[in-house]
Amino acid sequence: MTSPTAAAADQGADGLTHTQATISEPQENPVVRTVPCRTGMRARRAGAAGARRQLRPVAQPEARRGKLRPAIRELMLVVALFLAYKPGRQIISGHAGEATANAASVWRLERWLHLPSELTVQHTLLGHGWLVTAADSYYAYVHFPATAAVLIWLYLFRAPLYLRTRRVLAWLTAAALVVHVWFPLAPGRLVPATGLLDTGALFGPSVYGPPDTDTLTNQYAAMPSLHVGWALAVAVALVAAGRGRWRWLWLAHPLITLLVVVSTGNHYWLDAIVAVAMLAATAALVLRHRGNRATPAPAPSSQRYRRSRDQTRPRARRSGRWSCRRVAAAADVRPELSPVEVGNQAGHV
Repeated sequence: MTSPTAAAADQGADGLTHTQATISEPQENPVVRTVPCRTGMRARRAGAAGARRQLRPVAQPEARRGKLRPAIRELMLVVALFLAYKPGRQIISGHAGEATANAASVWRLERWLHLPSELTVQHTLLGHGWLVTAADSYYAYVHFPATAAVLIWLYLFRAPLYLRTRRVLAWLTAAALVVHVWFPLAPGRLVPATGLLDTGALFGPSVYGPPDTDTLTNQYAAMPSLHVGWALAVAVALVAAGRGRWRWLWLAHPLITLLVVVSTGNHYWLDAIVAVAMLAATAALVLRHRGNRATPAPAPSSQRYRRSRDQTRPRARRSGRWSCRRVAAAADVRPELSPVEVGNQAGHV
């Protein structure tokens, strides 16, 4: 009768000793497996990778639909807010006289505060024709697309930060609509007394038509500047979402926006200052409300004592070494046996 287990050792090309173990099984042909026993990082990675491949879940159609529904809901919410904001601005249309009087008051207040003159900034820009066209293009084509792109990216990769940013933008826009109704303001390009030119109409591109015939937008809603408010909000969100020193370069977006809206005659300095103040107040309220909701109730004294006592207990230290048998079990293969172990098993049979 043959021995149920036999072994032979030979020297491999890689310098390791390989052992062939013949294990008798109920089948007619014996099963021979040769596995080099390698402890260390490579063996651990191979075993862990094999175990992860076996436990990797398969995405189901229901899961995909579950992820698509929130995205559609968020898109519909943003569209609804935008459609509600547009008619809201039309409420104050037709108040040209009041808006012009408020513009004169803002202009005098800025001179009293010794703020730089918008006229000086525009004259500096007019000395370079390509800068005028670049500023008008930035005002027309960057505001909404940049905000939408940032919101989409945050939704896909930074979901908690997306919710906070979306709430801040929504409440900031609602508060700005209230200010538009309460304090209509004509931009400097529509007030001849300021001396500011409408660079969009003169050099292009322009997003506005004549104020009397423009039914899509209300041009007497300069206070506050949502261009500056939205630009600062998305820049702060990108800084919070990024890593490293280069993330602070996103703050250049609101700075460029500020220079653009002032030099093109669409806003005053005070419009940007009020927008920043409203953004800070809105963000503080939103984050404070969220912090109050997320704060858990304090645990009873007995549970706190038990938790603190459990945290002070020393935890068992896990060993970082894997034996050959543990690696082989994770990889679902049989480890090869040394000649001494094979002889011991043969002796016990």
